[in-house]
Amino acid sequence: MTRTSVTRTMTSRIMLGGFMLIVVLGTSWKARGADAKGPYPSMAPVDQYLIADRNAEIALARTAAPESISRDATVVVLGPHGYETAVEGKNGFVCMVERAWMNPFDSPEFWNPKNRSPICLNPPAARTVLPITVMRTKLLLAGKSKEEVKESIKAAIEKKELPALEPGAMSYMMSKDAYLTDKGGHNMAHLMFYMPLGTVWGANLVDSSNNVSEPFPGSPLLLAPSYKGNPEPIDMFLMGTGVWSDGTAAPM
Repeated sequence: MTRTSVTRTMTSRIMLGGFMLIVVLGTSWKARGADAKGPYPSMAPVDQYLIADRNAEIALARTAAPESISRDATVVVLGPHGYETAVEGKNGFVCMVERAWMNPFDSPEFWNPKNRSPICLNPPAARTVLPITVMRTKLLLAGKSKEEVKESIKAAIEKKELPALEPGAMSYMMSKDAYLTDKGGHNMAHLMFYMPLGTVWGANLVDSSNNVSEPFPGSPLLLAPSYKGNPEPIDMFLMGTGVWSDGTAAPM
């Protein structure tokens, strides 16, 4: 298989970017507004996003990274108002299961209730990327619209209420039990690297519908559509690992 075909296969399996619930009914659902027409035009019923068994969510979160990393990591799980610490770790990593709303805001799968995206963030990412996830989740759970969420995050960045991205921020997404997208095999073992907006790494470009353009044919790197200044000043690069977190071979 050529590198170009590998890149196209990788892209068909990824739906990014990669943690929403709502606790009120009736007109509160309408307050969110309907998104563009598609299979997931608006938020599904709350219980479709929840993992009822807390221990099952902890176990799934730990599958994101090799056991040597995840066993000593902090684990957070999704509760009715946002993410809650379920296990206190000791190595600075944080493992969690993101939901589809960590995709770009214009993603057709933004409200996909089937999405389960285990991720383990290294210490720099836990300090500076995780707060974005936590804030986005909290705002959406409170019934804020996508535009309100974007404006709130933008304001928090400008006021330095959200920390600036630290050098070396990256994360593991190597779980064979993930469900990242409805497309194709719906999963892929990969690493993610967070860089300042505008970083040039020779990566091919992925849009919100998983279409790829190849300004750098043969490059194994992908620039994900998440963040990219909308509103976070971050570029997120992906590279397939070819191996799951348990050490078995992962199809590319």
